[in-house]
Amino acid sequence: MPGFEVILGHDQIKEHFRRAIEIKKVSHAYILSGEAGMGKKSLAKAFALALLCQEGKNEPCMTCNACKQVLSSNHPDLIYVTHEKPSSIGVDDIREQINETIWIRPYSSRYKIYIVNEAEKMTVQAQNALLKTIEEPPDYAMILLLTTSQEVFLSTILSRCVQMKLKPLQDYIIKNYLIEKLQTEEEKADIYTAFARGNLGKGIRIASSEDFQAMIQDMLHLMKNICLMDISELLDYIRRIKEDKLDNEECLDFIEMWYRDILLFKATGDRDLLIFKNEYPTILKISDESSYSYLEKILNEIVKARKRMNFNVNMELAMELLLLTIKER
Repeated sequence: MPGFEVILGHDQIKEHFRRAIEIKKVSHAYILSGEAGMGKKSLAKAFALALLCQEGKNEPCMTCNACKQVLSSNHPDLIYVTHEKPSSIGVDDIREQINETIWIRPYSSRYKIYIVNEAEKMTVQAQNALLKTIEEPPDYAMILLLTTSQEVFLSTILSRCVQMKLKPLQDYIIKNYLIEKLQTEEEKADIYTAFARGNLGKGIRIASSEDFQAMIQDMLHLMKNICLMDISELLDYIRRIKEDKLDNEECLDFIEMWYRDILLFKATGDRDLLIFKNEYPTILKISDESSYSYLEKILNEIVKARKRMNFNVNMELAMELLLLTIKER
C-alpha cells in the first residue's frame, strides 16, 4: 500500500489531505468519487496510513508498528465496511459495522477510521442510518465514502461530507507508467493510454488482458475489410462480438478512435498524431477515399449507437446500423 508520494496524479486531493493532517483539521466524513480504477482506494488508504502512523507527520513512515499493522490489514482502528449482498449495502451493514462500534474509542491511535467502498450501493435506509452518525460523530471518528457516483447520495449526506472528485490523469503519465513499469511497447502504450481515458487502473487492466488484445485484433480486421464484406459476413461478425462476449463499449471506443485517426490525418497529414501508428498505410488509404461529411456521419452514428445501447436497444441491431453506415463508403 503506498503513501501519498507514490500515488500518480491527484495532487490537489493529496495536498488537501496532507494539509489537514498538518493543521490537525481532519473532517469527520469525506466522499471520494471517480470511476473504478482511478485511485480512490489508494488515496483513502494512504490518508488512513498517514493518520494512524505513530510519527504524526503528513506522510506515513512505513516502518512503525501502526504502519506495519495497516500494511498487513491488521490495524484495530482501521475498519473496512463490508456487505454480503453484492448489489447493495443495507441498513444492518451500517448499523452493525459503524453505528454500533463507532462509540468504542480507538484502541491505539488518535483516530478511528471507517472506509466504505462502493458506497453508492447504500440503500436509502442505510444512508439515513449513517446520517445519524455523521451528524454528531465522536471527535476521533472519520468515515471515508468511496463511490463511482455520488449523485445517488441523499443531499443531507452530501452536505455533511467533504466532497472530492478524482480527475483523469494526463495521458503522458499513464503512457510512461505502462512503458516503465509494465515494459509495454510504445506503440501499444499509445493505444492502451487512449482507451484508458485518464484512468490508470483501466490502463493497467487492458494492458494485461488477453481479451482486450483479441478485441483489438478482431476490430482491426473488421475496420480494414468492412467495405469488402457482404451483409451476411457483417452479420456473422456482429454475432461473433456477442458470442465472444467482447465489451460493447470498448468495441465502440475502438471504432471511434479508428475514425478519429482517419479524420485527424485527413485534416493534418501528421502521422505522429495517430493512435494506431502501425496502421498508417490503411489509415492513409481510407482518409484519401473518405469525405469529411462521410467521416462526420460515422462519428455521429457512433454517438447514436452508444445511446441505443444505453437505452437497452438490442446490441446486434445497434451495431448493425452503425456498421452498415460505415460500409456505405
